[in-house]
Amino acid sequence: MSDPLFSNKNLKLLTEPLGKSNPITVQVLGICSALAVTAQLKPALVMTLSVIAVLALSNVIISLLRNTIPNRIRIIVQLVIIASLVILVDQILKAFVYDVSKQLSVFVGLIITNCIIMGRLEAFALGNRPWQSFLDGVGNAAGYGWILIVVGFVRELFGSGSIYGYRVIPDSWYMTNGGFYENNGMMILPPMALITVGIIIWIQRSRNRELIEN
Repeated sequence: MSDPLFSNKNLKLLTEPLGKSNPITVQVLGICSALAVTAQLKPALVMTLSVIAVLALSNVIISLLRNTIPNRIRIIVQLVIIASLVILVDQILKAFVYDVSKQLSVFVGLIITNCIIMGRLEAFALGNRPWQSFLDGVGNAAGYGWILIVVGFVRELFGSGSIYGYRVIPDSWYMTNGGFYENNGMMILPPMALITVGIIIWIQRSRNRELIEN
């Protein structure tokens, strides 16, 4: 008898990547996009949704085809599937959120080379059923995505004084208007993304002793 759709085992596929098996903070994968697209919250959110769509669908497709793909060409097949989905996502972004698509530039296309996606296809989708593969894809992409969203939130807030493009720090607070505050220009530079991710890793590992390496 098959497991219920949302059994404890299946739910772990969704929840564990959010914490103790997070692809960025634990497995240290997908760091490049964390540096590149998190100067503002909006592109970080759009990149998150894009990766969720690509990883979940590619996991399901590979799982459905896993018994028919010759082992010697499996990498080629995986790349073709990922590339096709990335092109589809890119065209949707250009059609509906063109301004964000321009901000993301080549980084949407570089989802193809995101090692999180290829890693989950190899490590999970090739050996599991479609539903479990779908949950694994959504879980790992969401684990990747919440890091991007947090980093984007912090960098935009302190670097630009806004959230999602909307100003949240009053003009009266700024020194140019006689106040006490000034935006930190360093926050929108790529090194601050790496430092912010490093702080998140430190906080996570300090709270979970299982992640501390011996």
